[in-house]
Amino acid sequence: MHNPSEADMTAAKRILRYLAGTSTLGFCVILGDNIVSWSSKKQPTISRSSTEVEYRALATVAAEVTWLQFLLKDLQVTLSEVPLALCDNISTTYLAYNLVLHSRSKHIALDYHFVREKVTLGDLIFKHIPTHLQLADAFTKPLSTVKFLASVSNLSLV
Repeated sequence: MHNPSEADMTAAKRILRYLAGTSTLGFCVILGDNIVSWSSKKQPTISRSSTEVEYRALATVAAEVTWLQFLLKDLQVTLSEVPLALCDNISTTYLAYNLVLHSRSKHIALDYHFVREKVTLGDLIFKHIPTHLQLADAFTKPLSTVKFLASVSNLSLV
């Protein structure tokens, strides 16, 4: 290419990030109609599958929700429902509820398996949602204008 455009450079960088194998982790925590916590950052480790990427993200969400629960308890605020985490990867949702380590998942570090503990204790519920309904995608990937504006609206950011 003799004269690459800004879009060409962006596409090339995206390909290089893909080849590097690191993923972007993103989530938002909503209490009532308000976002109370959110994050978007590179995962520090390389994952072998999209399920592992999503599972590591669920572990991060579980830690954040646990911290928020302790904060609310200190403020003497009682939650009326068990927190619900939505994930658009069905394999990850199954992994969170299946207490058996499979050959495909045994390489995931044990410290991430506290997700299962939270599920087993009933401290957190994980539910699969279709990708087009995943609000956290606004934090992890480029979206079309229509999808981005819908996400911003659904997150009550405007």
